[in-house]
Amino acid sequence: MISRCSKCGEEAIYRQAYSGLYLCKECFLDHIESRVRKTLSKHKMLRYNDRVAIGISGGKDSLSLAFILRRIREDFPKSELIGITVDEGISRYREEAIDIAKRFCREIGIELIVGSFKKLFGYDLDEITRGEGVSPCSYCGVLRRKALNVMAREVRADRLATAHNLDDFVQTYLLNIVRGNMDRLAIFGPVTKVDHPKFVSRIKPLYEVPEREVSLYAYLGSIPFQQTPCPYRASSMRNDVRGFLNRLEGLHPGTKFTLLRSFQRIQERLPASYGEFKGCRVCGEPAVKDTCMACTLLSRIS
Repeated sequence: MISRCSKCGEEAIYRQAYSGLYLCKECFLDHIESRVRKTLSKHKMLRYNDRVAIGISGGKDSLSLAFILRRIREDFPKSELIGITVDEGISRYREEAIDIAKRFCREIGIELIVGSFKKLFGYDLDEITRGEGVSPCSYCGVLRRKALNVMAREVRADRLATAHNLDDFVQTYLLNIVRGNMDRLAIFGPVTKVDHPKFVSRIKPLYEVPEREVSLYAYLGSIPFQQTPCPYRASSMRNDVRGFLNRLEGLHPGTKFTLLRSFQRIQERLPASYGEFKGCRVCGEPAVKDTCMACTLLSRIS
């Protein structure tokens, strides 16, 4: 029996297990874009004349976000979009992603600026991982966040949009709980605003969209993206959390959204003293402690 779209009655191509909705191709694409628009509006992520830097990796999430924001920008004619890509320095992997990002940004009319770990920190990730006992993902995540903030500031962006989807969001939430990072939970959210002159406000327009739906959006929208997984991915704790959450979601649809709501309730109850920023004594960038995590990690390999 052919399932029909819950919205228009056409033949459905996707069933949303957590809501029970059946969606055809066009209604699915509209559904994702509508959810992003609602997220932007609900959290007041954008102003009419913002210059928005989009963190673009070349993967499905960031290119889908760039495509959606390019469409939404038509409603904000005084706003500007600019893509920023960080080359972490992962041989036989990163080159393909950067090439895809460059071609796609040209196609949709967004300028793309490329920076690198090597230029900003003096090391690329492959060099860093040669050290004994080094966790590639720990270094990569910290250095990439710092690099994106520096690059967004250099292009005079008012907002930095990152492509964290629902899965990324709840994975990070659980990782911070496991590691006891309550200061990070205090500032973590769909909008990150920090009272520091060097911090560019960060927004996550995809944070209520499950990863599988971003993948389907990219496929149905004919958005090209790198499909090769990062060679360091399997070594991360995040990969373990991802597998656990996916198994739980398969058995109990809607679990990821439930975790999202629980995070919101916890964050509301955290003391205001958590998440206060100061300037790193080494580099001057925003930091919770006297020395930012990036400088702390880099000191271990210099």
